[in-house]
Amino acid sequence: MSKSKKTAHQVSLSDPQYYLNRELSWLEFNRRVLHEACDERTPLLERLKFLAIFGSNLDEFFMVRVAALKQQVEAKVSLLTPDGRTPQQQLHDISLSLRPAVTQQHQQFEQVLKPKLASHGIHILDYIQLTQKQRSYLDNYFNEQIFPVLTPLAVDPSHPFPYISNLSLNLAVVIKNPESEEEFFARVKVPSPKVLPRFLPLPPELGIHHDGQPVNWTGVPLEQAIAHNLESLFPGMTIQEYHPFRITRDADLALEEDEADDLLLAIEQELRKRRFGGSPVRLEIQSQTPESVRSRLMLDLELAESDVYEVDGLLGLRDLMFFMALPLPELKDEPWQSVVHPRLQRIKEARIEQGASGAEDGRDFFAVIRERDLLVHHPYQSFSTSVVNFITHAAHDPGVLAIKMTLYRTSGDSPIVNALIDAAENGKQVSVLVELKARFDEENNIYWARRLERVGVHVVYGLVGLKTHSKIVLVVRREHDRIMRYVHIGTGNYNPKTARLYTDFGLFSCREELGADVTDVFNFLTGYSRQKSYRQLLVAPVNMRDRFVALIHREMDHVQNGLSGRIVAKMNSLVDPQIIATLYEASRAKVQIDLIVRGVCCLRPGLKDISENIRIISIVGRFLEHSRIFYFHNNGEEEIYIGSADWMGRNLDRRVEVITPVREPDIAKDLQEVLGIMMADNRQAWELQTDGSYIQRSPGEDSPESHSQKILMSMALRSNSIA
Repeated sequence: MSKSKKTAHQVSLSDPQYYLNRELSWLEFNRRVLHEACDERTPLLERLKFLAIFGSNLDEFFMVRVAALKQQVEAKVSLLTPDGRTPQQQLHDISLSLRPAVTQQHQQFEQVLKPKLASHGIHILDYIQLTQKQRSYLDNYFNEQIFPVLTPLAVDPSHPFPYISNLSLNLAVVIKNPESEEEFFARVKVPSPKVLPRFLPLPPELGIHHDGQPVNWTGVPLEQAIAHNLESLFPGMTIQEYHPFRITRDADLALEEDEADDLLLAIEQELRKRRFGGSPVRLEIQSQTPESVRSRLMLDLELAESDVYEVDGLLGLRDLMFFMALPLPELKDEPWQSVVHPRLQRIKEARIEQGASGAEDGRDFFAVIRERDLLVHHPYQSFSTSVVNFITHAAHDPGVLAIKMTLYRTSGDSPIVNALIDAAENGKQVSVLVELKARFDEENNIYWARRLERVGVHVVYGLVGLKTHSKIVLVVRREHDRIMRYVHIGTGNYNPKTARLYTDFGLFSCREELGADVTDVFNFLTGYSRQKSYRQLLVAPVNMRDRFVALIHREMDHVQNGLSGRIVAKMNSLVDPQIIATLYEASRAKVQIDLIVRGVCCLRPGLKDISENIRIISIVGRFLEHSRIFYFHNNGEEEIYIGSADWMGRNLDRRVEVITPVREPDIAKDLQEVLGIMMADNRQAWELQTDGSYIQRSPGEDSPESHSQKILMSMALRSNSIA
């Protein structure tokens, strides 16, 4: 054996230098979101939206990820990440990476977007800019609408520092007794947008007019209206100064499932704790806040200097989403109306002609699936006329005996849950696994679970130690003298609202093996099944990890035998060290690998002798890329899969996930075409570099722009018109 071959053979693929840090990779993803707010090609109000999303994402990052790292530091956990960092090192590097991005976010709003908004008749004013008439109006509004809601809280030896709720905006107020010259500290909580709007509008006649330009909106932030009326809250005192601040707290649930007699009650108790929040993890203040106020807040909140984030301008920019409600279509993306899948149009027509069942001539939903498998692609194709219609159809179809489904997240006014209630009231056997541990949707899911139970639906809350993240529906139907099983297996949640914003696939089928597998999954979820093998499905945590590793190894074997090998995979996140190491092995074996990873990616592409055959892009656009697709060339006997799982440890080991093979040749080709369109994107695609940074693609001098989401919208419209 030559020296070079021996050295290559001895490479340790677990070496930290081959892995990117998960938290820093996530910050890179959020930086791509921020870029959309800075990109002049993005419509103005959409830029404001992305600025709000950037802020909302950061809130959750601190509530969950940073909070967990701080807990590890306090517990003196020294466990290293795959990239070789301790929890303390991660916190340090997060701070270094994040602060410039936060500065950029606020500069973009204050220096760029506010003036642009004003040029389009949207004036977000500071209180000091108001005319006397405008001030009089807001002062009256304060006295009538705001003042009764406020509760000033003094801080002194007899009044301890008040509890500051999570994500609340507050005013730190310094007041003086004019007689004794003694200074006092007080806190005023700014009401949340659920109570009062964050941005207070002025009536049109008091709006700002420029050269005959229409006034679309004029107003001020709520906290400024409060700040300039503080005398009403502290009569007889002199207001020395006031300074806005905002707190973020640990909001992850601390749940000991194996010790909980009743999981639903245990989660309800934890949710009550979350409303107050755990330990503070971040303090946001304005940069001009004096040291005396800053140190007072840090001391009372038990925060360190590294936990403080200074900004110039408004705090809590997530509230800018408020302006997306303005009726100004010229400042937004062109509206998109999902089209009805061509094969489902006849169902719609039949329903119009014959009423709800539409089954007189066999043109019901089940007949369409019996013809051959059906794939729908949201939001390009309608969720309501496919998934919702399928479940509604089943709820009212006299031949349907049972409906089983998993619910991870759904909307607050869910037509799917209402259909399940109808099904139970129609005498069908309905079983629903409601995942109570879906982060930040726990309360919503508890509400739906109780509603379903009240009408006799058999509700299951999941398995101890596992989240049920799979997206599956099973409908059992009697047809003549036989029982048929119809399934839907998806990549996204059963949520009509997010289905308009997230890209996802759903497969409808009545293939016997799939029906049997999905039945076994539900038995695993609701009973004591210890199913270890499945006919076609990849199921986590049972066989999915091993199957994926085997599929990657099979491509390696083909190449090493002189054949061809190729892998293309699309997902939200790639974190799992074993999968990454296996992909490195495949790359070293000359397998060509293309990955489309929207968010976190811990694999380093382009490393010589390690990952030089791996290319990775991320697509960030108007729709959130949420679908998961896995393609394996298999020396021409191509296999393609879709489902709910990313390549993360939590998906493969700590969640119930379902991935299905796609057997219908035409559907497989459609999925390959989607992957090809995305890999050719030169408008919304970003290429991951070896150092963990991303570079956005742009069309070459003689190349046309290739915008994958726009192309898919056009394809959906064409297929709809042809049908």
